[in-house]
Amino acid sequence: MKRRLLSFGILFLLCSTLAAMSAGTAFASTRAMHTSSSCVNPSGTNTLQGTIDGANYLIQVPSNWNGTLLLYSHGYAFVGSPLRAQDASDSLTGGALLQQGYALAGSSYSQNGWALQQAFHDQIALLDFFDATCGRPARTIAWGDSLGGIITAGLVQLYPQRFAGAMPLCGVLAGGIGTWNQALDAAFAFNILLANNSLPVVHISDPGSAFNSAEAIIKAAQATPQGRARIALVSALGDTPGWFSAASPEPAKDDYAAQEQNQFLWSSQVDFAFIFFARAELEARAGGNPSWNIGVDYRTQLDRSVDRKEVRALYKQAGLSLDGDLNALNRAPRILPDLQAVFYLNRYITFNGDLDIPVLTMHTTGDGLVVNEDEQTYASVVREAGDSALLRQVFVHRAGHCTFTPAENLAGLQTLIHRLDTGRWDDSTNPDLMNQEAAAFGPALNLAPPAFIDFKPAPFLRPFVLPDPFERT
Repeated sequence: MKRRLLSFGILFLLCSTLAAMSAGTAFASTRAMHTSSSCVNPSGTNTLQGTIDGANYLIQVPSNWNGTLLLYSHGYAFVGSPLRAQDASDSLTGGALLQQGYALAGSSYSQNGWALQQAFHDQIALLDFFDATCGRPARTIAWGDSLGGIITAGLVQLYPQRFAGAMPLCGVLAGGIGTWNQALDAAFAFNILLANNSLPVVHISDPGSAFNSAEAIIKAAQATPQGRARIALVSALGDTPGWFSAASPEPAKDDYAAQEQNQFLWSSQVDFAFIFFARAELEARAGGNPSWNIGVDYRTQLDRSVDRKEVRALYKQAGLSLDGDLNALNRAPRILPDLQAVFYLNRYITFNGDLDIPVLTMHTTGDGLVVNEDEQTYASVVREAGDSALLRQVFVHRAGHCTFTPAENLAGLQTLIHRLDTGRWDDSTNPDLMNQEAAAFGPALNLAPPAFIDFKPAPFLRPFVLPDPFERT
């Protein structure tokens, strides 16, 4: 029996090796064909710009095109901003990718805001245009950051046959349902404990007024020990990290005052804009409020939060009753969703974990807009679908949202390319190895020391799939 198993193992290894060699040979052959693409200009990079179905696009094809197209999905743009096409996260990363022979493409999407529905259509339309104009690439890799991360993961779930691999960066990988429900918890607690229930946290008709009121309230609260304790509790219900600036070191684990100060900065300088303006935009798009806190026990939520020790310490220092505030939250009237909006948000998008291609995700550990716990949700549904072998997740020890250096972006892509070329991850996601690879790109692309780290995110605080009662409705 052992001999049989050994023989099967050798046969499996041999077949896997031959398959990887065959794929590599086929890609090399197809790559050679693309040097004669009509979009390749021997004298330099060929840039194509235009509009498809109301979405602006940008395509760049280098003279040494290697046959791989990188389709970039950009992050959230507030309504009223120009529709700007981007084909890379930043100019340094984009320039390095062109030098390495990658073709780049990206759409503005035809709308700003939570425009996943439009983005999915517009990015696929851009791929179709590229195929018709430049020829079908040997392989296409989807990548994008922030909202572009959820769009990237959504594209490969909806259109797996169009992509060879994907790299969502700092992505909203808890999906629409979990993301907006967890944001509601923080807004709900802020409204009950600090705003005397004076703010609209759903069905927001005047986001500017609500935002201005919230800013005044949180600044006043920050001036007192009791206010700071409550800001810490609000932050804990969204797992907001106590680290704000990439230019500053992470506060010590027991430096609760510094952690709360940083959470105050996340709320007042970043998150409130999304809690009010972005939610109002989403509600208009979805046809109502897609979020709810029915059945949520905020005492349980705090017990599960990574910030629980900080909250308890600050409440004790302030002489404030944590039990009293948690009881107030649990007694407060609950917020019910509008089912039409729930179904819209579920469609755009909830992840099912079904992967057909290799996916590499990357996240900073100190992200207070899209928390690193989003990665746990995505990994859990991929595991439930039985596709964990196709997923790897790496983390950068740095504060900020999407604050990767160009060298770290390139090291991530290099890791994904290794998986596509060999059929194996091997040790390619080892943080020490990735730091060495990033450092090798030189000082011009290392705007900060490479900071890949061995890290495991905590569980996301809210369910991120549609519960059964909604499924049966």
